[in-house]
Amino acid sequence: MDHTEQGAALIALARHAIERAILPARQAQPERHREVAAADDEAAWQAWGASFVTLTENGQLRGCIGTPEAWRPLKDDVQANAVAAALRDPRFAPLQPREWPGVRVEVSVLSPLEAMECANEAQALAKLRPGVDGLVLACGRHRATFLPQVWEQLPAPAVFLAQLKRKAGLPTHFWSPDLRLQRFTVHKWKEPA
Repeated sequence: MDHTEQGAALIALARHAIERAILPARQAQPERHREVAAADDEAAWQAWGASFVTLTENGQLRGCIGTPEAWRPLKDDVQANAVAAALRDPRFAPLQPREWPGVRVEVSVLSPLEAMECANEAQALAKLRPGVDGLVLACGRHRATFLPQVWEQLPAPAVFLAQLKRKAGLPTHFWSPDLRLQRFTVHKWKEPA
């Protein structure tokens, strides 16, 4: 399966999972069953993988949930994160069936996390690769993740890191020896408009 086919299959898996969760059975899209069945046969989907599923409506974020570290088969991870993005993202009301036709699905598959050794914020900023790195920040009970796609809205490394700290519930200028950063990259696929 090539890269494009893999993306189409992952998007089909995500869409099918959301449809099963929010639509009456008679409204599910039958053509997706073939794509999902093809994905079921793909051995790669049984390997553990980490994913994020992002939903947009009219170009605006409508839900995004994911798993920064692999702990289950990629197929199961994508399906679970798709349903969670549609129904359990705390920033949004659950997705309603009437909204579904206008929602676009994006699936990101994450590389393994790589620890970034940084003695201070200046070192962290120097190591970041804008447009390439996703970032997991952890400090005590505070934790947050930004996908590499967030660079599109926050292209300056200092702003990217400050907003990630804010998302984690920390002050934007916070730094501590206990703060841990891990970076990752993604392969992503998005439905056409």
